[in-house]
Amino acid sequence: MRSSNRARPRFRGSASWRSLFSCDAVSRERSIIQLMTQNSNWRPVALSLTVLGAIVRLLPHPPNFAPVGATSLFAGARLPVWQAYLVPLALMAITDPIAASFYHVPAYSPYQLFVYGSFLIAVWLGRRLRGTESVLKIASMSVINSMQFFLISNFGSWLWFQGYPKTAAGLSASYNAAIPFFGRTLASDLIYTGILFGLHAWLSRTIAARERVATTA
Repeated sequence: MRSSNRARPRFRGSASWRSLFSCDAVSRERSIIQLMTQNSNWRPVALSLTVLGAIVRLLPHPPNFAPVGATSLFAGARLPVWQAYLVPLALMAITDPIAASFYHVPAYSPYQLFVYGSFLIAVWLGRRLRGTESVLKIASMSVINSMQFFLISNFGSWLWFQGYPKTAAGLSASYNAAIPFFGRTLASDLIYTGILFGLHAWLSRTIAARERVATTA
């Protein structure tokens, strides 16, 4: 009988410990979820929109009408600093071989250094928009972004490819030949910038209030 009486406390005690461990597990899970949602570096909406921009560039589109510049600008404005610089470059490096296979061109070349450098500048420009949702400021920065991409990418094209002589006249001719394409770059940057920033502003007011921009102007 003593044996039986001693067994019961052990049974109740082990059940209590199991309950305690179970509660601890639930508590730990809740703590992890709370930590993720409170972490200022966790911005799933902004990150998802950045990834979406990279995916959209793989869809059929007219020449120079792609969301890559707008995506880099948006990432700079709405992602934490290390993600802002790393994520767009990583997405470009991943999607470039896919896009290159469509057009039967090399995925990587020294020319890409100029393109990627331009996207890093786009991110830097986007960092100037962290505390604003001003349509005028965002649109103005988008125009500047288009201009710097035009200057840097076409300089790289002139320097790397053999289409124009490596002289001042050749560089001027290269820029002149690219002017008709600048209109598409400008239009695509303005349109996609408006879509990305507009979607983020809307979603941060509906389902992701924690990502809402604390505007300073």
